[in-house]
Amino acid sequence: MDSQGAGVGLQPDTLLGVHHIALNVKDMAASCRFYGGVLGLHQLTGEEIPETLVNLVAEGKVTNFRLPDGTILDLFGEPDLEPPHRDPTQQFTRANHLAFNIAPGLFDHAVAVLQRHQVPIDHGPVSRPTGRGIYFYDPDGFLVEIRCDPV
Repeated sequence: MDSQGAGVGLQPDTLLGVHHIALNVKDMAASCRFYGGVLGLHQLTGEEIPETLVNLVAEGKVTNFRLPDGTILDLFGEPDLEPPHRDPTQQFTRANHLAFNIAPGLFDHAVAVLQRHQVPIDHGPVSRPTGRGIYFYDPDGFLVEIRCDPV
């Protein structure tokens, strides 16, 4: 090993958290209704939009949402996007799913909201020693989870 630390990984706690997650979406309006309207994420507008994305947002090519913990969800419009498999239960990327945390007392309400909006459910609710979860699909067939810690 040299003096530059070659071969040594980052030290624990170097990475501070997930800054953003970027998803390609076929129908930007449907995805905005889903992530903003159904899941209740805050859509960035005006001065909140990162300077590097202002033009893309204005052109309708990108939309940004902020989660309460500060994580950003970027949606990139790809109107020609087609998953390799028409069955959404068949994974078509290396990403498995996107999971959102919720307070245990609000979990059942979240399930009811998904049902009321007729969001396609993959499976759940499930209970595990690590908490409860429900798995469902966004408008592009990407698997999303809402989960809570055990009570």
